[in-house]
Amino acid sequence: MEKRPFGPDRTPIAVIGEGTWKMEADDRQQAVRAIRRGLDLGVTHVDTAEIYGSGAVEEIVGEAIGGRRDEVFLVSKVLPSNASYPGALRACEASLRRLRTDRLDVYLLHWRGRHPLEETFRAFEQLERDGKIGRFGVSNFDVADLEAALEIAGEGRIACNQLLYHLSDRTIENAVIPWCEQHRIAVVAYSPLGAGRFPSLRRGGGRVLAEIAAARGVSPQTVALRFLIRRESVFAIPKASRLEHVADNARAGDLELSAAEVARIDAAFPRDPRRRRLPML
Repeated sequence: MEKRPFGPDRTPIAVIGEGTWKMEADDRQQAVRAIRRGLDLGVTHVDTAEIYGSGAVEEIVGEAIGGRRDEVFLVSKVLPSNASYPGALRACEASLRRLRTDRLDVYLLHWRGRHPLEETFRAFEQLERDGKIGRFGVSNFDVADLEAALEIAGEGRIACNQLLYHLSDRTIENAVIPWCEQHRIAVVAYSPLGAGRFPSLRRGGGRVLAEIAAARGVSPQTVALRFLIRRESVFAIPKASRLEHVADNARAGDLELSAAEVARIDAAFPRDPRRRRLPML
């Protein structure tokens, strides 16, 4: 599994992680096995949030990483409604209890809400001092939000920005990714396989993915993931609750696409350079 420098402190992190959104709807033991299998394959970046299943998913993750915490780059997120100074402190403590750990590697504001960023970041800084989190970051922040966050937190303090990014919506390539790269902020792609809307393999861009996948002996999903993480700043956290899907995702961490293959995919799923509105699920 390829690792790359993550954010300002340049800690090497696996390029493919494990997303857990909606995992509460899956068979619990199957989900636990999938996360553990991911760890075996080097998928050690595990992402969750307090909102997922109203805490149930953090409990699943806590069970899965039991006895293996030191292998995991663990990320969770605070709801905007809980992101006041005291609220964020309480929310983090609750997440830690559900995750059965004493620390998060990164703690994110899930999206910008009514509480001032100054309050949220002050709480994050306190959690850092207390050893409850290693770094902090944001999610679903557009350039204007990022500029406001940078002014408050300071250069080199925001670890990452987690964003919707898949082949059918490459909007963040227009402005957000370049901005993050300029400020050494990692970009983490959530729902990189389209959240159940993966392209049909019978026509158009999907057929291109299928052809490249067949030539490489991997799945079309593996090819799509590798294309999305072609930039040094970008990581991806596809969800997988089945062992075969975990393996497909993990293969993207070692796959090398040629320049010609990248160009074919780029042409098959063209980016609209006019789009600026940040996509969210």
